[in-house]
Amino acid sequence: VIATGARAAVPAIRGLDGVPFLTNETVFTLTERPAHLMVLGGGPIGCELAQAFARLGTRVTLVQRDDRLLPHDDPDAAALVHSALLRDGVTLHLGHDAAAVEQSGTGIAVTVRRDGADRRIEGDRLLVALGRTPNIERLGLDAAGIASTSDGVTVNDRLQTSNRSVFAVGDVACRARFTHMADFEARLVVANALFYGRGKASGLIVPWATYTDPEVAHVGLSAEAVGRLGDRVQTVTLPLAEVDRAVLDDATDGFVRIHLAQGSDRILGATVVAEHAGEMLGELALAMTAGAGLATIGKTIHPYPTQAEAFRKAADRWRRGKLTPLVRRILALWFRFVN
Repeated sequence: VIATGARAAVPAIRGLDGVPFLTNETVFTLTERPAHLMVLGGGPIGCELAQAFARLGTRVTLVQRDDRLLPHDDPDAAALVHSALLRDGVTLHLGHDAAAVEQSGTGIAVTVRRDGADRRIEGDRLLVALGRTPNIERLGLDAAGIASTSDGVTVNDRLQTSNRSVFAVGDVACRARFTHMADFEARLVVANALFYGRGKASGLIVPWATYTDPEVAHVGLSAEAVGRLGDRVQTVTLPLAEVDRAVLDDATDGFVRIHLAQGSDRILGATVVAEHAGEMLGELALAMTAGAGLATIGKTIHPYPTQAEAFRKAADRWRRGKLTPLVRRILALWFRFVN
């Protein structure tokens, strides 16, 4: 079983290899708070660490190539994280490329570029948070007849490599590079390799969370996939301002958004933006794994007041949406008759 993991990706930026930059693995070795931390990357790691250091009192500048943060997440969720970072004092340079890096006195200078115009940013520390790259270089994969790409070891749905006697799990073979995903893939491989199991990685429901404040948690179909499916998907959104616990906690910046198969209560995916959204998401991941629909969640009694009550309220909203004008007229006639 190949389980060599991944490491922080180091992009080909001019001069980067000549400065002492930080990654998500080395940043925790710091013994002093940086005065000015520059962050390259506006994905989950970049946003999490930018906000954390800003709240510790560090001046933080974040540079992101995309025109928005968290480009793989729901745009509304990304917008809330954007606002949260600005409130915490993070300076954002979106739509900028890092063109060059160099030493500058006792610090580091980064040249960022947008539409051909350059800007120079100076700080004392640089954090590179531009994704992960699989650890495959020294494995001798070719000698074992194991295929690979820049994304990692190539595996089939049962996590077998092109050499059917060898399996690969976790970050070295999976694009969903999460600790919890690696754990479940390892369980799958044990069953498949030792007990002739037939488990498939494609059958796993994979939730994940970005630990900003508010947190962004997601499971199932991405916002991009939902957009491609168009009217085959029905979406129910409930703002946290309608959840009493969120109001009591003064934490109403967020929402619950659940995507359903049109004409059904089958959950295809969901995004939650809230304090402890990662803790909340488990209920939806369980429902998807067990094949329970939104109607079942709506019939489940949730303690009051809790954040998770948002799911019951979302189910109520979905149910009310099924009351077409014709159904409303029929119900009105029925109530008039019985009264």
